[in-house]
Amino acid sequence: MSLLENLEWRYAAKAYDSTKKVSRENIFKIIEAARMAPTSSGLQPFRIILVEDQSLKEQMVKGALNPEVMRDCSHVLVFAAWDRYTTARIDTVYNRITDDRELPRGRFSSYTNQLKDIYINQEAEENFAHTARQSYIGLGLALAQAAELRIDSTPAEGFDNTVVDEVLGLSEHGLRSVTLLYIGYADKGRDWLAPMKKVRVPLDEFVIEHK
Repeated sequence: MSLLENLEWRYAAKAYDSTKKVSRENIFKIIEAARMAPTSSGLQPFRIILVEDQSLKEQMVKGALNPEVMRDCSHVLVFAAWDRYTTARIDTVYNRITDDRELPRGRFSSYTNQLKDIYINQEAEENFAHTARQSYIGLGLALAQAAELRIDSTPAEGFDNTVVDEVLGLSEHGLRSVTLLYIGYADKGRDWLAPMKKVRVPLDEFVIEHK
């Protein structure tokens, strides 16, 4: 099926069948789609925390807007962004780039120095706003990959970031949670949204053309 057909199929599942689990192979296909996402300057300033353990999900439920969705889904993907840019983080990324391309380290120093001049002097919250936006690109590709696999998903901002960050110890990794992605198989009998028509803004309203 085409990408557009897969996107027409998908919706934000509102109830999951807790007895059905997504295979590890398919979970990592979804994660790989996010890992391959484009990001500003190729810095990939976000990570995915994969949560399957039910006890961890129960701890995170305290801050969830849809607790049953979190409890019953197969896996939770937590998209967490760098809390800020640092010289070391930028250098680590570009050292990997030069090493993997068999180029001398420092090959892109004129560019990385520009990045450091921009980001290092910014306030941490301004940095985080930028890193968080990059994570949404990965989230979009993960949603598309799940749809291609005919695996249900629910993106969520409706949660207490502080609870999730504390439960997962994200600050120890220099990360802050941005979004959650619930993955699993919908319980169509309990999911009120499943039988409803998908509704979007008409194309002629969505696109503003300048010919």
